[in-house]
Amino acid sequence: MQILTEPLTAAAFAPYGDVLDATGDFRLINAGLCQRHHDRARLDFGAEVDTANRAGISIFQAQPRALPYVFDLIERHPEGSQAFLPMSQHPFLVIVADSPQAKPRAFLSNGAQGINLHRGTWHGVLTPLQAPGLFAVVDRIGASANLEEFRYPQSWSVIEA
Repeated sequence: MQILTEPLTAAAFAPYGDVLDATGDFRLINAGLCQRHHDRARLDFGAEVDTANRAGISIFQAQPRALPYVFDLIERHPEGSQAFLPMSQHPFLVIVADSPQAKPRAFLSNGAQGINLHRGTWHGVLTPLQAPGLFAVVDRIGASANLEEFRYPQSWSVIEA
């Protein structure tokens, strides 16, 4: 059970979330010295956003992996979107699936892209391909676990196209 990597593009990734990069339309700010690529992600933390359920920024330090990459676990967050913003310019792997029964897809970032996973999107774990695996993560902070996991009965192997 193999999956070939695909380039991470906004069009290909649209069913699962948003690609966050400094491309396309922008406006100049800071006396013309900075490009603002405005409102690049649809953050979604559910209808019950209040002081107990809110957006938060966390820092993740993940161990790097290598291709071919073998996995059998996907997860989703039914109560909120989740954005991964790399704090280094190294490519990382993004695994997504329409459902646990569907064949997963594996996207390879270009090192200058982050992602925002739509609420409820099935996805693999954070998979940097080089150290440091340092990411800023914007997601829902709340009292519930906001996590569902699924283990495949047989592992998938991701290989570079």
